[in-house]
Amino acid sequence: MNNRLHLRLEQLEHATERLLASAAALGDKAHQAPGPGQWSAAQVVQHLVLSETGIGQYIEKKVLQEEGLQKAGIAAFLKSKLLRVLLRLPFTRFKAPSYLAKMMPEQAPPISELRAEWEAVRRRLERLLNEYPSRLTNRAIFKHPRTGMLTIYQTLDFMLDHVLHHQKQLERITRALK
Repeated sequence: MNNRLHLRLEQLEHATERLLASAAALGDKAHQAPGPGQWSAAQVVQHLVLSETGIGQYIEKKVLQEEGLQKAGIAAFLKSKLLRVLLRLPFTRFKAPSYLAKMMPEQAPPISELRAEWEAVRRRLERLLNEYPSRLTNRAIFKHPRTGMLTIYQTLDFMLDHVLHHQKQLERITRALK
């Protein structure tokens, strides 16, 4: 794994651990929604696990189709930057893509199970990044539902910002439940 990928993965690991600690700190309230139609902390974690699972599977598939991968242009760069800004704004909220929302069960498993599942997903991502061909780092490898195709670096940046965005959501949930 090159140094740029390693640094991004490390940042993602730290953010994930912080988010999981926040969810676990809620104890029994981790499965309690702060209001009608809102996700519980456990559902937020489950959403992130499902999201990261899908991203990893998509990238694994695309790496096998490397001759068809396009170079990422300036439009992908600008869209990626805009997405990063929007995910970091405190008042910005997005609806989960419909295909992810459909995968969410009514009741999320315990945080300890979600942690174990996420760890397995993350190790799979780490293996993928360890074997990631350097010739593909400037190629569009992941299709984000709102911004389109992203490079591996932009994808990891999105994954980090996605976790940080939901960390803010967990903080709101925690405040509402106390």
